[in-house]
Amino acid sequence: MELWGREEVWSYSNSEFGDCEDYALEKRRALMNIGVPAGDLLMTVARQPNGDGHAVLTVRTSLGEFILDNLETRVLSWTNTDYTYLKR
Repeated sequence: MELWGREEVWSYSNSEFGDCEDYALEKRRALMNIGVPAGDLLMTVARQPNGDGHAVLTVRTSLGEFILDNLETRVLSWTNTDYTYLKR
């Protein structure tokens, strides 16, 4: 709302601020810029334990799928999070 004047705009931010999908998009862009294939970087929508929606970036690797999450400092396997995954 603060950046775009409406809720849930999925776009690259022009500032240092954003919400979960802005962070996930920026992480995706940064990883593609260093050569990670776009097909291995999945925008993922999940539900948090409190019921709120949330967006994260799923990264496919030879070791499994991992979640890059602005609410978690650790990189976790998707099976080791508390999220219910809705779509990606």
